[in-house]
Amino acid sequence: MPSFDLLIANLIQPIILAFVLGAIAGFLRSELELPAAVISLLAIYLLFSIGLEGGRELAQADLGGLLPLLALTLFMVVAIPLLVYSVTRLLGRFDISNAAALAAHYGSVSTATFFSSLTLATAMGTPAGGYMVAMVALMEFAVIFSLLIARVAMARELAASNQANPNQIRIGELLLDTLRGRGIVLLGGGMMIGFLTTDAQWQQISPFYGDLFRGMLMLFLLEMGMTAARHIRAFREVGWFMLGFGTLMPVFNGIVGVTLGQAIGLGVGGSFVFGALCASASFIDAPAACRASLPQANPGIYLTSALGITLPFNLLLGLPLYYSYSVWLFG
Repeated sequence: MPSFDLLIANLIQPIILAFVLGAIAGFLRSELELPAAVISLLAIYLLFSIGLEGGRELAQADLGGLLPLLALTLFMVVAIPLLVYSVTRLLGRFDISNAAALAAHYGSVSTATFFSSLTLATAMGTPAGGYMVAMVALMEFAVIFSLLIARVAMARELAASNQANPNQIRIGELLLDTLRGRGIVLLGGGMMIGFLTTDAQWQQISPFYGDLFRGMLMLFLLEMGMTAARHIRAFREVGWFMLGFGTLMPVFNGIVGVTLGQAIGLGVGGSFVFGALCASASFIDAPAACRASLPQANPGIYLTSALGITLPFNLLLGLPLYYSYSVWLFG
């Protein structure tokens, strides 16, 4: 399919149109608002549903064949935060806290982008394997690695100035916080339940966790559109450098992800979804971790970049680009 046609096909998907409607409502300062409890429930439902579906796919997959993908994901868990930290420190002249916070957000995964990439891949007739859910959970550990970068950099800086560090980041605590985070618990727990569920048992719950999924996703993206619009208003805080960073960094990460996915044997849909994971930026789990461990970092920078720039770019333009590139690689 030509790239322009693919772009149009992505833009007229109901889930993307829901995001656009939310953004328009946000810009117009509409009275439309979803209660916080509803937003939390939607996020829980989507994460748990994806986990269940992933567990079902894992039960039928060749687990030994997933080793190359697991190794590649671990590589990206380290490579993306290092790249983001280096770029923002050297080119953006950011301090350690803000650079590490951005590394945590771009090393982790946007569940909205992941959901949308799965939907697009399926709509194009090239569905990705449900085992990609395990990669989403694994990439959450990029937050730990990013905060480890901050700890090491700050320790060196303080050592150079002969100061003690009263607020050291403890790796064990970071690991525990990540493991008990909502995303890991719901995705990991859902995968275990789905893995153990029989076909007969799945038929009993599939109307709720399968048939309703896309409708729930539309409501979630409606809210994400409104939230993204609110954060775009904080653009002055991030400036033109972050506008370029928030669009070029996901493109680079996405292209690399698709290329490496193809190199290890993933199909068109699998390579595309993996590239979308690499291109995305977290705006749920990573902000919570950064607020707790990097209180000096400015939320106006990392939230505006991840939620106000990268998320809309990926949903509207990035996903068709990564998919077109994946198709071209296999052409």
